[in-house]
Amino acid sequence: MSTTAIRETPTTPTALSAAHAKRALMARQHIVAPSLRVAEAAAASVFGAARLRGPIARDVIAQATGLSIATVNRQVTALLDAGVLRERADLAVSGAIGRPRVPVEVNHEPFLTLGIHIGARTTSIVATDLFGRTLDVVETPTPRGSQGTALAALAGSASRYLSRWHRRRPLWVGIASGGVVDSATGHLDHARLGWTDAPVGPVLAEALGLPVSLASHVDAMAGAELLLGARRMSATSAPLTSLYVYARETVGYALSIGGRVHSPTSGPGTIAALPVQSEILGGTGQLESTVSDEAVLTAARRLRIVPADGPSSTVTAVLRSARQGNRDAIDLLDERARVLGEAVALLRDMLNPDDLVVGGQAFTEYPQAMARVEAAYRSRSVLAPRDLRLTSFGNRVQEAGAGVVSLGGLYADPIAAMRRAVRDKTA
Repeated sequence: MSTTAIRETPTTPTALSAAHAKRALMARQHIVAPSLRVAEAAAASVFGAARLRGPIARDVIAQATGLSIATVNRQVTALLDAGVLRERADLAVSGAIGRPRVPVEVNHEPFLTLGIHIGARTTSIVATDLFGRTLDVVETPTPRGSQGTALAALAGSASRYLSRWHRRRPLWVGIASGGVVDSATGHLDHARLGWTDAPVGPVLAEALGLPVSLASHVDAMAGAELLLGARRMSATSAPLTSLYVYARETVGYALSIGGRVHSPTSGPGTIAALPVQSEILGGTGQLESTVSDEAVLTAARRLRIVPADGPSSTVTAVLRSARQGNRDAIDLLDERARVLGEAVALLRDMLNPDDLVVGGQAFTEYPQAMARVEAAYRSRSVLAPRDLRLTSFGNRVQEAGAGVVSLGGLYADPIAAMRRAVRDKTA
């Protein structure tokens, strides 16, 4: 190292502080509000057609999207240049008159996005391809300790995880979390973790050098149903309203309206204090404290379904006991299902959505109780019958939610997203 280089390295506290402030400012510039919506822009429509129906010819894209063939050709060329589509000359129609009908498909193999779901107890880190498919996922206990220490540990875990992927280029980071999310700044208030105005987005952006989007975890799961689920809505679909209800350790809901997840600027509403009653489960007369995993475990200990403590005193043990035919365990989980079904009915009657989806391990981990959920829902609802649908993602709903937050920007504007990913990585 030259003498000049040594002199130019910041060494004084003031210089170090200025350097840190510059890095923090750059990190904040990497924060992008999540895009949990069905996009209508031309490039997004073309990319969406290739993602959902590829390999696909340009004229078929035009028919599927309603765009002119000239517009499709321009967008395909731009998407090929951006690297997110590739041509399949081997599938070209032989003998075609005029421009060869060379199909295109998503060029998914060189890329990945990183999703992080921060749960009250467990954090999932997931690698996702451009189709929204999970490539790999790891789970780790959510970091404890001081806010700063926890965020540093989270950033370190994400950085080490990304370092494994030598053959794929990361494009984006999506974070889904409970608590109150400020998507514009990437900050988070999470009472259960003791975080206040935690700069989750900026810390991850500084550590990884990638664009970062942060969303409420229930909004993210609703976004996964909207963009990746079995009933994907196309740009030409009639506007629908969809209600998504989540339950595991926490409870929550999200609304999708006209192909967009409704995300109030002040943060999502809460159903945690919805009034319920259950003698078996106990609780405080409020939904979350009655149906959460912790509430079920507390009740199971009281009923001696599992020991008061020790490694076998877990919700997993309660579920296993019910599957093995323990009557008390079955009754306990059926009671949670009843309470959840009635709560879903109340929300449905208030909001009257066109589509109704439930997700989270309180529904999916013990599917034997879904008939009880549906019966309680039908009995409690006063409106005309409407089906209740279980999430498309089963027990993978958290990773699907985090994954779609990492992909939302790409799906909304693939060309701009690729430019930003390259610019932020090289900044």
